[in-house]
Amino acid sequence: MPSFDVVSEIDKPELSNALHQANKELGTRFDFKGTDARVELSESTMTVFADNEFQVKQAVEVLCLKLAARGIDLACLDYQRIEEIGGGKAKQIILLKEGINSDLGRKLVKQIKDKKLKVQTAIQGDQLRITGKKRDDLQTVIAFLREADAGIPLQFNNFRD
Repeated sequence: MPSFDVVSEIDKPELSNALHQANKELGTRFDFKGTDARVELSESTMTVFADNEFQVKQAVEVLCLKLAARGIDLACLDYQRIEEIGGGKAKQIILLKEGINSDLGRKLVKQIKDKKLKVQTAIQGDQLRITGKKRDDLQTVIAFLREADAGIPLQFNNFRD
């Protein structure tokens, strides 16, 4: 039976490339000369550092342009408020949203079932497995999920016939 997985992932190599490009641009831009503007990446967060709140906003804009150019959907970013960290410095933490949590998974399963398509949906950890007898039904589900507002970017992979 044909099946596919619905996931929400961030391409880690592209993310690190975009981060590197943003840091490079922050180091060469005239309005950031002599400042300590930079972006750091940890497991599931990015932290933007700069000298003041305005420069943090500008650095986040540069970062977003680089992420978009590398094909990373900006809907997977969750911006926290800008904090003063002393010494006239400021930072902003940006959380990376990955995976489909159980509440969103249940909501998507309910929406698919309400469409009355002949497919089975199973929540498997942080992804959904959609199985059906006809390839056309699966393609209808993919089209429906692209239209639905899940709040996070969804990818469809592991399509098996």
